[in-house]
Amino acid sequence: MAGLPGAGKSTLLERLYRLRGDECGPVRIDGGWVIDSRQARNRWARLLRPVPARARVPLVNATHVCWIARAVLRGDGVVAHTRGTWPHILHLFAWMARRHGSQVHLVLIDVDPGTALAGQVARGRVVTTVTFARHVRRWGPLVRRARAGAVPPAATVTLLDRARADGLRAIHLG
Repeated sequence: MAGLPGAGKSTLLERLYRLRGDECGPVRIDGGWVIDSRQARNRWARLLRPVPARARVPLVNATHVCWIARAVLRGDGVVAHTRGTWPHILHLFAWMARRHGSQVHLVLIDVDPGTALAGQVARGRVVTTVTFARHVRRWGPLVRRARAGAVPPAATVTLLDRARADGLRAIHLG
């Protein structure tokens, strides 16, 4: 699951899988795992509290990606919040999934940048202007490819606006 920071990825995972937001690691579900970036932030929060946010981000991101990779390499199903604007990560996950006879299916939550920024403010965690601009710049081409029907290396891509994401009732693995 990918989208601009503030698009509603964590909120959707929370609603679909009854996450509380205080989990410190992946959550087991029928047939796999739910992995949200907030879990990695929570895992390191106490230890890294005195460290500036800019210095924490690489460790949190690495932890999150490692958790997803570990589950995929075990052949488990995964519903994960990931960075769609990092194509090398998508290619890595797809390569790992193919090794186990599986595929990556991508769900994109497409909201305009203003809505995403408002979402960041509402949750109290705003990314830097430079980081957000980079995500916005990379997001446009990804959405255009999704609208055209394909985002290689994903086997399928589902593009949701906010209303469709709000109406989503389940994501089934398998």
